[in-house]
Amino acid sequence: MKSRKGFTLVEILIVVVILGILAAIVIPQFSQASTEAREANLTSSLQSMRAQIELYAMQHLDNEPGTGTASFILCMTGQTDVNGAVWATGVAYGPYMRSIPLNPFNQLMDANRDGTVTVVATGARVAAGLDVTSWTYDTTNGDFYADDSKVSPDLTPHIDY
Repeated sequence: MKSRKGFTLVEILIVVVILGILAAIVIPQFSQASTEAREANLTSSLQSMRAQIELYAMQHLDNEPGTGTASFILCMTGQTDVNGAVWATGVAYGPYMRSIPLNPFNQLMDANRDGTVTVVATGARVAAGLDVTSWTYDTTNGDFYADDSKVSPDLTPHIDY
């Protein structure tokens, strides 16, 4: 008998099956880690924005930043005087954020690749995120929350973070 060097078809199939089983075990762990990282990013972005909104209010005689989307973004990313006038003479405060962060779950951005904000004056959160912008800011109560319809692994809606 001649002896041939190499693997038989059965040996190759066994290796492929083993690799398939390993992939089925490992890939879901990576996707879970990705979700956890996005949850952490969401929480961090919310904490940063809320802290900066609170700082703005403290420095501006308890006035919230902006009354509309454009003015809110300018107040947070520009310099203001004590009355909230953006780029005014004698500016003393800001910028509070270099840019508005992206919501890691809906990735909605403006032309500058910054996160987007809807400014409302309702005093109450919507029942579920609308996925229209990255964030929603309520000028009546200073509430800043995620505008997406996703829920965390423990079933907490992102708008309740």
